[in-house]
Amino acid sequence: LKASPLYERYEDSFTIGAAVEPDQLQGKSGHVLKRHYNSIVAENVMKPISIQPEEGKFNFKEADKIVKFAKKNDMDVRFHTLVWHSQVPDWFFIDKNGNKMTEETNPKQREKNKKLLLQRLEKHIKTIVKRYKNDVDSWDVVNEVIDEYASNEEKLRESPWYQITGTDYIKVAFKTAKKYAKKDAKLYINDYNTEVEPKKTHLYNLVVELLEQKVPIDGVGHQAHIQLGWPSIAETEESINRFASLGLDNQVTELDVSLYGWPPRPAYPSYEDIPEEEFQRQAARYNELFEMYERLGDKISNVTFWGIADNHTWLDDRAKEYNNGVGKDAPFVFDPDYNLKPAYWAIMD
Repeated sequence: LKASPLYERYEDSFTIGAAVEPDQLQGKSGHVLKRHYNSIVAENVMKPISIQPEEGKFNFKEADKIVKFAKKNDMDVRFHTLVWHSQVPDWFFIDKNGNKMTEETNPKQREKNKKLLLQRLEKHIKTIVKRYKNDVDSWDVVNEVIDEYASNEEKLRESPWYQITGTDYIKVAFKTAKKYAKKDAKLYINDYNTEVEPKKTHLYNLVVELLEQKVPIDGVGHQAHIQLGWPSIAETEESINRFASLGLDNQVTELDVSLYGWPPRPAYPSYEDIPEEEFQRQAARYNELFEMYERLGDKISNVTFWGIADNHTWLDDRAKEYNNGVGKDAPFVFDPDYNLKPAYWAIMD
């Protein structure tokens, strides 16, 4: 733990963040967090289902813990996320008579439902943004609205939000967030696979269209759930430059470098004991990545890891799911005991 703080190495370029659960704010993980990161984001407790599980019943207890910790330790806060198709309670999409809005066929009732859903969304966002107005620097306003496999031409995700409102939910979300956020807060559209086609182009086209309609988008969040060999550095750089060319900021919002493919193929076994050479390959990958991030430092304001250390990562579930319950992933620069991995030295160098 005596090693130099990660964030100091990059303070001329961007802030360095970590995604956390509230129980990671104490003990050893809390110590590592304070030492190495100057930005923080909630892994789960700020998602819609956590904050407003029932209509009108807001629960800020867990989210508050993260905000309080950030304030005390002089860290920036990223808010994740105001709108998502997942981890959202069903009540949003149930009409006044208890019917599923997505199943409504009557055009008049559909119009009423759309209005009601957008009102609910506005209230959800207004309540949250007003509460955290002075605390949050970056808002993930909408998350994962592009789906390259969707049947519509624009490849917009056919979530209940989209089925009921078209793209109006995206516009209302950004406009409401803008109305209540502090002046210098930045609003992001966040997604995964933003480095690769066809997703990159579909997201770009949507953003251009929204900007033309005066929707207040400040930047693009690139999740960066990536692997040792994918995507390429060139693709990643091109994507950041493409969005920067629109005058937008870029943030890397959910970075982890999996040791396995997706889904793990024979070339990517899931290890019970990860061979040392895999950690060396990972270090080389992180080295290339952070060289590029630093080179593009004027276009990137934050790089956030989707976790603190290898003892807590959603990727473990993925490794087990595809390998009969066996295996561990190790996507970060700290090992499960918070020791420094080769990847740490690679990005500090």
